[in-house]
Amino acid sequence: MAESTIEWTDFTFNGWIGCTRVSPGCENCYAAAQDKFRGWTAEGWGAGKPRRRTSESNWKQPLRWNKVAVATGVRARVFCSSLADVFDNEAPDEWRTELAKLIVSTPMLDWQLLTKRIGNAARMLQGMFPLGTPDNVWLGATIVNREELLRDGPKLKAAPARVRFWSAEPLLEDLGALPGELIPDWIIIGGESGPKARSMDLAWAENLLKQCEVAGARVFMKQLGAKPQQAGEVYGKSSGKGAVMIEWPRPLRIREMPVATA
Repeated sequence: MAESTIEWTDFTFNGWIGCTRVSPGCENCYAAAQDKFRGWTAEGWGAGKPRRRTSESNWKQPLRWNKVAVATGVRARVFCSSLADVFDNEAPDEWRTELAKLIVSTPMLDWQLLTKRIGNAARMLQGMFPLGTPDNVWLGATIVNREELLRDGPKLKAAPARVRFWSAEPLLEDLGALPGELIPDWIIIGGESGPKARSMDLAWAENLLKQCEVAGARVFMKQLGAKPQQAGEVYGKSSGKGAVMIEWPRPLRIREMPVATA
């Protein structure tokens, strides 16, 4: 849990490990599969299973990253949490309080809090930051289908954050016409990877990208996934998770980031 291989961030931090599947996007959860293989949590994954807090040395890593960012004058991005969910009801409030203190103590790090429980975010952020959510918090919601867009888009819009974003990965269907008032600052788009990957039609990504461009939202096309399709047919050659940009249609070769915190 240090330098990240995820293309849209610099570091990955997990203050605890463990979660419960709550979204269609969770069906082939990488973290749950890794937990089963590596045995991170004693009792396994899911509802009623205790979450495991990570080591004190791990919790100190962001402080080191912040020192480097201060010394170089270059901000860094931290994805939190890839093996859990910050706004999980089954994670202790005390851990969120500790996380909040860490975020406040690292102002040169932009903390990307991506959740599948955006309905909990506003309330829990208030508890974490009684004086207001700091500017170095980016708040994201996973949006994999239109149902989630219409249900969770307004919740993200209402939550306090300077930068709001969607992770449309895995993108499981065409999101259709986006309600303009719900389009966030930044959208990550990607197809699913792994042996049980579901397919993504490139037209779904193109439709989303075009609407974001019109609205002025930044777009980060992460990958085509293991099973990209175009007009109902398998698209090109699948290189693992489909992250080799030169293999993509030219309109999809776009990787933008929101403006960093001043």
